[in-house]
Amino acid sequence: MTGENIICFAKDWNENPTSNNHVMRELARGNRVLWLNSVSTRAPSLSSGRDLKKIAAKLASFTRGVTQVGERFWVYTPIVLPFPHSQLATTLNRTILQVTLRMLRRKLGMDEFQLWSFLPNVAEYVGRLGESLLVYYCVDEWSKFSYLDGPRIAASERLLCKQADIVFATSRALVESKRAFNPETHLATHGVDHDLFSRALDPATPLPPDLASLPQPVIGYYGTIQDWVDLDLIRYLAERHPEWSFALIGNTFVGTAAFENYPNVHFLGRKPHSELPAYCKGFAVGLIPYLQNDWSFHANPLKLREYLSAGLPVVSTALPEVTYYRDHCYIGSDYTEFESGIEAALREDTPQRRQRRSDAMRSETWERKVALLGSQVMRLKARERR
Repeated sequence: MTGENIICFAKDWNENPTSNNHVMRELARGNRVLWLNSVSTRAPSLSSGRDLKKIAAKLASFTRGVTQVGERFWVYTPIVLPFPHSQLATTLNRTILQVTLRMLRRKLGMDEFQLWSFLPNVAEYVGRLGESLLVYYCVDEWSKFSYLDGPRIAASERLLCKQADIVFATSRALVESKRAFNPETHLATHGVDHDLFSRALDPATPLPPDLASLPQPVIGYYGTIQDWVDLDLIRYLAERHPEWSFALIGNTFVGTAAFENYPNVHFLGRKPHSELPAYCKGFAVGLIPYLQNDWSFHANPLKLREYLSAGLPVVSTALPEVTYYRDHCYIGSDYTEFESGIEAALREDTPQRRQRRSDAMRSETWERKVALLGSQVMRLKARERR
């Protein structure tokens, strides 16, 4: 797919890179892309310092106007009322978005355009913004997030699926659930920046100082530390294996006071995406310690292919999508099996196995995955023009 104009509803651009970022960066190689920062999936809490900082950041981003982040790639923060379940706010936001997009399309020379959404709550806006085609790219079972209004999000997403010309979903469980509302629902598993993460195997890649100072072996995790991460599992492991160092990388949005008595557990904070391969180089094992629940049943961890591209042995809880990579992973359905998986990974790992894991991911690049998405979209576009 080349020569198209694409406008997308997505998360905030400056947050941790996810499939939103990777898909749109890849599409921007041959198409013009305008990324709209999040139009809010929940109302903010004025007592939350995190939410207040986010509001301030959005206002600052709005005042900067449209920002070019690539040759054919722009980012813009629309100012909308952050009350996704208010009919009055929705009506006002619809007008704001219509006017805003007309202005931006004139400025950027976008006439006919595709509208993509990575968010589930835009059904009230689509179909009225001038798009020629609507794509919904579903990355999570949104109704299962603890901080969202599940029933309302589910209702909005059902409507969006029905309105969309095509739906992409990142796990087989998501495909199954969304296909009930749209027969044009297709699996879009994550890709990986293999060139970036395979640098973990390069002897010239230096270890980050905060990781190099930890006693080996380092059992590592990176990603948002939210209520889907099984921190009780980490405590269980840390208590049973004081000889292991646990390095947890990412923004932390849950309490960690329980770890004050565990000197072998280290919360290292968020790191730039470009530095993650260096951290992977220092990991003996890469963890996916997600709770096993309705949300994780539908999840497809982006980090799985990144860990493997870096050559890491992966130990994961029993997530359906991980089982498709069981040749390269150790899967634990309970704490004992998870612990045994780490022990086996430490015992069985070799440089040759690391290279084989990385080589197995060479065909799973974002370039190849997004090319498949583009071919599906253009198939629909050609059908509609006949």
